[in-house]
Amino acid sequence: MMMRKIKYILLVLSGVLSLTSCDSGELELTNPNTLSPDTFFKTKDQVQSAVNASYANLQTRGLYGRNFSFAMDLMSQEALGNPQLEGNKKPFQDFSFNAGNDIIQYYWESCYIGISRANFVLDNEDKINALANSVLPQEQKNKFLGEAHFLRAYYYFLLVKRFGDIPIYKTGTIVGNARSPKAEVYALIEEDLVFASQNLLARGTETAGRATKEAAFAYLGKVLLYQKKYDQALTALNNVTGFSLEDKGSFYNNFMEETEHGKESIFEIEFDEKNGTGDQWGSQGDSGGTGFEESTLRGQEYGNLSWYNVYPSDNLLDSYEAGDDRFGDTFYVPGSTYLKGTKVMVASNFTTSAGIRRAGWKKYQNYYNREDEATRSSINFKVMRYADVLLMKAECENQREGGSQTAAIAYITQVRDRANLTTNIAPTKEAVFAAIVHERKVELAGEQSRFDDIIRWGIANTELQGTGFTAGKSELWPIPNRETSSNPNIKPSDNNPGY
Repeated sequence: MMMRKIKYILLVLSGVLSLTSCDSGELELTNPNTLSPDTFFKTKDQVQSAVNASYANLQTRGLYGRNFSFAMDLMSQEALGNPQLEGNKKPFQDFSFNAGNDIIQYYWESCYIGISRANFVLDNEDKINALANSVLPQEQKNKFLGEAHFLRAYYYFLLVKRFGDIPIYKTGTIVGNARSPKAEVYALIEEDLVFASQNLLARGTETAGRATKEAAFAYLGKVLLYQKKYDQALTALNNVTGFSLEDKGSFYNNFMEETEHGKESIFEIEFDEKNGTGDQWGSQGDSGGTGFEESTLRGQEYGNLSWYNVYPSDNLLDSYEAGDDRFGDTFYVPGSTYLKGTKVMVASNFTTSAGIRRAGWKKYQNYYNREDEATRSSINFKVMRYADVLLMKAECENQREGGSQTAAIAYITQVRDRANLTTNIAPTKEAVFAAIVHERKVELAGEQSRFDDIIRWGIANTELQGTGFTAGKSELWPIPNRETSSNPNIKPSDNNPGY
């Protein structure tokens, strides 16, 4: 898998791309004592290395390496914290976080460093296109530039959902811009994804782990859906072809290492502990993305036989219908088998100092084939899969003017049929919407989708009642202190409401 070599290739570029903070002046990409962009983009390997560096920040602890899952699952109340949950994570359950929270800081920095790396590639577009086709064919030039556009869009999408108005940077050097309206951020994201959809390679011809044409269309559809541009979103999503759901009885294929990049997978964040874990707790692992860290802590942190820092909420567990196959592939409960079917979970496997929990997480856990998570996991995060696309298409059909509830129900039925459930939805806009809300909750549980969904649907105040969620404040995170103290164009008084 090409992306699993990113960290090794990235070290070659450490002089050019050694970014450690989002402070103004510290994200300068050129180090005059080492490599220079003027002499760097001369070979295919150099271009590919620069593009690979743009992927690396997705693997940091500030994002998918550790903290992203906690923040999103706790805010959605899909997961609740056990007593041993660390203090910097607990505020996401009751929305008491502030601008000094280091998880918010590392999230911000991880995204902006990733953007800077993508911009470093795009800043040198002329040099890349000037290479002889014998060195790098034009199709390859286009697809590398498409990857940089895709990744920049992805990082900006992560940022705009959490912070709203944010600084926009279109060059590799960050100089401390003021916040731009989120509409302008979304416009740039759309522009980047359109370019990516026109220039990336199709899934069948691209190396697994790299962005593809279909991934660009899927995210373009999601971005448009988030803006309630339903007709345009449906058009984009209809270009996501060549995929199908995993078979009945095989839902768990989406969450095992051996079945990565399956027929349902559209885009994954790559991990492979065999490629290096030397920076598992190093300072660069939080946001820098320059050390050897090719594993995620997701298994150890969530595992009910391991640290068991969080557990599935009763509200989530009770949302599954009787007979829904997804329940047993999403959670471990007493009686569940593990370790290749040789062991059985018992009630004591879910014991905490606060008592016995009803369940533990099964998605993204390694217990299916080993007994000890051992702090390292190689299981990729499937951040876009075909079930999500089907449910987004259902939503577009249901919400757009002149849309078809019958077509929407047909998309929902595909997802429910795989879960071994029958479908009986009245063909009204209200009934279909309620079905979509339910299906996204149970299909995508623990996949960091729920909080964004209830925010964009405008139902968070109801769904999160009694949790500490404050309408008009908790929808967004505060701009981190490190940014407001170092960026002269964003003062603490410019922060989001309530912070």
